[in-house]
Amino acid sequence: MNRRDPDLILVIDEGTTSTRALAFDRAGTIVASAVRAITQHYPASGWVEHDADELWCLSRACVDEVATTVGPDRIACLGVTNQRETVVFWDRLTGAALAPAIVWQDRRGAAVCDQWRADGLVPAIQATTGLVLDPYFSASKIVWALANWPSVADAAATGALMLGTVDAWLLFKLTGGAVHSTDATNASRTLLMDLATCAWDADLIARFGVPATALPTITDCAGALGFATIAGCQVPVAGCAGDQHAAAIGQACLSPGMVKATFGTGTFVLAHAGAAPPISSHRLLATLAWRLDGVAAYAIEGSVFTAGAAVQWLRDGIGVIASAPETEALARSVPNSGGVVVVPAFTGMGAPHWRADVRGIITGLTAATTRAHLARATLEAVVQQTADLLDALAADGVTTTCLRVDG
Repeated sequence: MNRRDPDLILVIDEGTTSTRALAFDRAGTIVASAVRAITQHYPASGWVEHDADELWCLSRACVDEVATTVGPDRIACLGVTNQRETVVFWDRLTGAALAPAIVWQDRRGAAVCDQWRADGLVPAIQATTGLVLDPYFSASKIVWALANWPSVADAAATGALMLGTVDAWLLFKLTGGAVHSTDATNASRTLLMDLATCAWDADLIARFGVPATALPTITDCAGALGFATIAGCQVPVAGCAGDQHAAAIGQACLSPGMVKATFGTGTFVLAHAGAAPPISSHRLLATLAWRLDGVAAYAIEGSVFTAGAAVQWLRDGIGVIASAPETEALARSVPNSGGVVVVPAFTGMGAPHWRADVRGIITGLTAATTRAHLARATLEAVVQQTADLLDALAADGVTTTCLRVDG
């Protein structure tokens, strides 16, 4: 199909609870969008999985819907942003998923991390990757899968295994198997990348037993990343970044001291840290802000695992609300939580505590407690966890010049 005067940017936003596609015009206005909900699978306590084929098929469906709405010949290029740390395993030859995707919230790698801790690897891991040792990151998920899923282990043994974060999976499928790459922001969340060089660290890969041939190529966040066929049109893939990094760029946090907080399934606070990897003394993460033209900018991050997921639990888990928008009005109907305290550690606690073993609690219940008190206490828990992150940033010497909030 001939492409005349393409004037729109198409973006896939593949998140934890939904995936969507959005078309933007040159003014940054959304002119069309589509969304699909993602099925959450909880096969065991602390485990969270997605169907990798569903991630792809729903993302593709959103792309096709938007392309039909605007006309595929108007799409100038495609960008991808995605849930981070979640890892997908697939066959190099067939392109078929070999196992469920292990989601970033999943804690099954805790025993693997405990062994690495006992082996004295913590200093090397933090010095190289900027991250703390926690099953949140991709490496322990990969090692667990190699040890427990024969389909993954067999593919590794024959050289057929490909793996990567969700961006790598989507890029592989979008390009018909021509591209196996991940951008540097996503790679920085695997516990396998040297933060200073933005390259896979050969020593960590060897120590962990991860097959290097299965890993994607690390790229910049923008550039010529491949071509996707959309309704007969060859559309260049021109950008890719993990969702929290993309949010920081979108909020124009472009210089040191600029901070953004994103409230979604979890809460993620990123502070621009300049041109050198930051060092946190208060259990925050050194990570990338972006990499362009081979030059990296860095950020310091605090990650909380449960924020919007706590509201989802109020709705789907215990039926306190029928829909998420009810939560605020219900919480405002009482002056305080009535002494109720919620700690929504459904999948452990992230920064700055990093406790994979703890689980959620509700305390302070009395006969006078109502569902309004519980709703308010749940929202207060999200705020308190965010305050923990901002306090840790301040303790690390970050002077916040502005705080921008999205979700």
